[in-house]
Amino acid sequence: MAVSHWLHPGIQAVFFDAVGTLLFPNPPASQVYAAIAREEGLSDTATEIEQRFRVAFRAEEEADRAGGWVTCESREETRWRRIVQATLPGLSDPDAGFHRLFAHFSHPTAWRVHPDAATVLPALRDCGLKLGIASNFDRRLDPVVGGLDALAPARELIVISSSVGFRKPAAEFFAAVVDVAGCRADAILFVGDHIENDHDGAAAAGLAPVLLDPEGRHPHVQRRVNSLSDLLA
Repeated sequence: MAVSHWLHPGIQAVFFDAVGTLLFPNPPASQVYAAIAREEGLSDTATEIEQRFRVAFRAEEEADRAGGWVTCESREETRWRRIVQATLPGLSDPDAGFHRLFAHFSHPTAWRVHPDAATVLPALRDCGLKLGIASNFDRRLDPVVGGLDALAPARELIVISSSVGFRKPAAEFFAAVVDVAGCRADAILFVGDHIENDHDGAAAAGLAPVLLDPEGRHPHVQRRVNSLSDLLA
């Protein structure tokens, strides 16, 4: 299959962000949290839960920004523990609730894959390109990706922030991507849905970014696609 202008002869590798680009919680995280709330007899609505989740997630992002984007496995557990506690403050056993949710999202069955991935990833591989996944996730990403056949073409090269020690958009994270890819930074196409973490972070590190923007939220960004299939001609 022919490839698009994004994949000119100078591109040797394509790395994808995970959550929001290749992977999506299924059902959405707010529904999973709401189900646990209902089991506890809490009256929180899904909308209230989602709002608290967003606020808690943003607070942890700002904490990481202030800390220079440094992370590790224990930091990732801490951030998710605090997010769970802030999102479901009425849980009778917050620790048990955290462990249950943390384990839930470690299973492949908790995720759905972007519908284009089953076509796009093999096509890119067949063009001789190296494929990989680079994510602000933790050790749970390995079993998730390993259990999803549609992601098989990209599962050999995985860069996880908790292993690198830095989260996107840190330059150190993208340096690890370049090291794993084994080619120059400008020979790597980096595809992701987050403008700061994926697009701007990759660009600042010298990679060739492409923003996945299916809802057209960032019309000012020149390097963007509506869907993963746009990577193919």
